[in-house]
Amino acid sequence: MSLGGLVSVALFLLAATGVGGFSVTTSNADVRVKENVGTDLTCSYSGDFGSNARVEWKFKDLKGSQVYVVYGGKATESYANRVTMYNSNLRFTTTTRRDNGVYDCEVSGNGQFGEVRVKLTVLVPPSAPLCRIPSSVTTGRTTLLSCHDADGSPPPKYRWYKNNVLLPPEPSKIANFKNATYRINVDNGNLEFSRTAKADSGQYYCEAVNEAGPAQRCKGAKMEVRDLNTGGIVAGVIVGLLLVALLIFGLWYANKKGYLPTNQSPVWCTSLQRCMAAAMMMMGNSNRSHHLWYSLNQTPTTEEHLGFKCLPALDFPQVLRNVGF
Repeated sequence: MSLGGLVSVALFLLAATGVGGFSVTTSNADVRVKENVGTDLTCSYSGDFGSNARVEWKFKDLKGSQVYVVYGGKATESYANRVTMYNSNLRFTTTTRRDNGVYDCEVSGNGQFGEVRVKLTVLVPPSAPLCRIPSSVTTGRTTLLSCHDADGSPPPKYRWYKNNVLLPPEPSKIANFKNATYRINVDNGNLEFSRTAKADSGQYYCEAVNEAGPAQRCKGAKMEVRDLNTGGIVAGVIVGLLLVALLIFGLWYANKKGYLPTNQSPVWCTSLQRCMAAAMMMMGNSNRSHHLWYSLNQTPTTEEHLGFKCLPALDFPQVLRNVGF
């Protein structure tokens, strides 16, 4: 093969592998810095982009939200007081945990575009985590113990202890824990029992750990596993049935004595004699829900109903007074 052919092959390989012109690189793609301390994010590019290459920095936080840090050669408003760009590098005079995420250095010029990504981790020690540990659970039930710290950066890992003994995250691999029914999620801090047993009773606490500082633990709490109280359940059912029976008896007795209202129609009478006879007959009835109406017509009208009054049968003297006796 001729020399010209070798050169052509070499140029083809360089183009295929991305080696050669229009490259954008960084000297440190994973920057870690303590909170409130400054740091630099580096970005360099080849001369192929030209002397007037455009450099911009973008930031994407841990939730996926993206903003410009440098645009048009200047820091954006939210970064203006603590970020500057020198050459193509990004300099923070101070950092906070909100700066955690990835930064893209984008370079364009001479009709070409290139970029490089830098990850920034702001180190914040964990604080005492918040634990939720039930005080009492029933055997055979699924039970969840939770542990969380919102301050640590990077997000801490979690360890659980029972009676001051570290619980292995994978108990099936440890002989002494082979029969354990729990699972530990070291990332979100959950300790879950699929079926609790009395042997799971004990004092529990968890620790939050990251590289930024010492581990922090929550206040421990005792969890007691008890058998289901079947005797108490049976007693509760019996008491409930007795109360229902007592209520039914009370309603029946009140209805029999006439203490409850009914939907029975009033007793109509068309003469004073019949009205008196009906009243005397009803006075012997203990059901006081019957009502007596008096009218002088075969078809009583509303205006004739004893002054619009409906009187219990036992109030017969009042009837007499209303008709002039």
